[in-house]
Amino acid sequence: MALIRTPVRRVVDYTVLSVLAFIFALPALYLFLGSLKPSDEVLNGLSGFLPVHLSFDNYAAVLDSLNSESTGYFWQFMGVSVLLSFVVVTGGLIANSMAAYGLTRLKWRGQNAVFTLVLLLMLIPFESVAVPLFYMFNGQRNTIYIQALPFVANAFAIYQFHTFFKKIPPSIEEAARLDGAGPWRTFFAIIVPMSRPVFASVAIITFLIQWGSFLWPVLMVSDPSVRPLPLEMSVFQGQQPPDWGQILAFGVLLVLPVLVVFAFFQRWFVEGVASSAVKG
Repeated sequence: MALIRTPVRRVVDYTVLSVLAFIFALPALYLFLGSLKPSDEVLNGLSGFLPVHLSFDNYAAVLDSLNSESTGYFWQFMGVSVLLSFVVVTGGLIANSMAAYGLTRLKWRGQNAVFTLVLLLMLIPFESVAVPLFYMFNGQRNTIYIQALPFVANAFAIYQFHTFFKKIPPSIEEAARLDGAGPWRTFFAIIVPMSRPVFASVAIITFLIQWGSFLWPVLMVSDPSVRPLPLEMSVFQGQQPPDWGQILAFGVLLVLPVLVVFAFFQRWFVEGVASSAVKG
């Protein structure tokens, strides 16, 4: 029997959710306001939330300080991160979705063993294999492709695709097969358009992981020309004396692309969450 919510219960629910949302938004608000304040007013506790002495001087200072060959160029660091994220997200969507489709729909010897291996790989943190990978690819340090290559294939993404593909009725593919469509055409013309929610979910999660990647660039990058934005932020933050207003402005510039990507995929992402809730 469906639960019928009274108006009072609905008001209480929305009030509690609004308060929780506001609490979780406070760090982001502090980050944004701090980026607009002079450095000596940033670390002032709760008074940091007061919107006083606001300006965009910190943003201009960050861009000016990273605008030479000796320091590197901010937009170059941004471009490296955008390129890496694009390669990892795009390549991952193609490779992981195709791998998941092969594990879900195609019948072949050893299928269950391979899927079990994928599940086991989900339990292995990247930190445990970072050092072996470092020695394996030491000759390719300071390159763009080596920063992206280890992250294109992703066991968790394969599992997400596999779970979604299993919910698609096999009768749809059987009808396509009767019309003369082979596995490739069935996958790209039928399965992919039907799977936009899971593609959006995987794209957002993969982008978040790749955009904030830090350990692997620390190990593999020493050349500023191929340095991604998170690694450059650590270098920028280490300058003495630290200017916290500029550091927070750098943080806002680092977060903005994440908001853009989420805004682009959010409709399909919400559809996927709602669909999972209904089917669950």
